[in-house]
Amino acid sequence: MPRHHETRELPYSDEQMFALVTDIARYPEFLPWVVALRIRDDSEHETVADMIVGFKGLRESFSCRVHKQRPHEVIVSYIDGPMKHLSNEWHFRPAEGGGCRVDFMVDFAFRSRMFEALAGQMFDKALRKMIAAFETRADELYGAGRVTSSDGRSESLPG
Repeated sequence: MPRHHETRELPYSDEQMFALVTDIARYPEFLPWVVALRIRDDSEHETVADMIVGFKGLRESFSCRVHKQRPHEVIVSYIDGPMKHLSNEWHFRPAEGGGCRVDFMVDFAFRSRMFEALAGQMFDKALRKMIAAFETRADELYGAGRVTSSDGRSESLPG
């Protein structure tokens, strides 16, 4: 069962990264393999969504609950679908000198041995592609090297 934890320092505020990650309705626009998405329920602290992912003719749908604690934490819990389990966490902390530190963790296992074998073979490559998609999306939305402070001011980062 694949599990991954990664920490990155990005030139965006915790609020910006929180907003990007919790804008789940836009995932099909930028995340690889996300074919369709339906928001069932959405509030300030929780979203329930159904997602269809596809790869090389295979399509699976699953449902998850997204717990949101603005602007520091997003925790995804699995409801239903082809997995034995799925958990995903994002933690955002302001970094010294601007930007934020992003801690990302994903842990999952498929019910199907075939899917589990495929996931094991492709997990690292797929994960790198998905992390890159979030970073590219942040660059597109917020401009590389710029950070918006909590009072809404935009400033360039040194470097």
